[in-house]
Amino acid sequence: MSDLLVVTDLFVIATGSSRPHLRSMVDEIERELKTTGEHPLRREGVEFGKWVLLDYGHFVVHLFDEETRELYDLERLWADAPRVEVSEKSPATGP
Repeated sequence: MSDLLVVTDLFVIATGSSRPHLRSMVDEIERELKTTGEHPLRREGVEFGKWVLLDYGHFVVHLFDEETRELYDLERLWADAPRVEVSEKSPATGP
């Protein structure tokens, strides 16, 4: 992203299945990043649960419900940006 957008290096884009799911994703992201000393510069949309933005400066986390992610289609808007696919197993499922 840094070659295309001056304000950040990386977008993280994820989808939640419901408002409670999005809220738990926000809570977990903030909890984990706080342990590394990272704190969001800005957070928006947490109370609405459709599109949550967590701005950490050098990276921005976008969390969507399915309908809103399809509507805004950030992947299409930033199609020229390199992509890094991430798939991590949860602690419950193991490696």
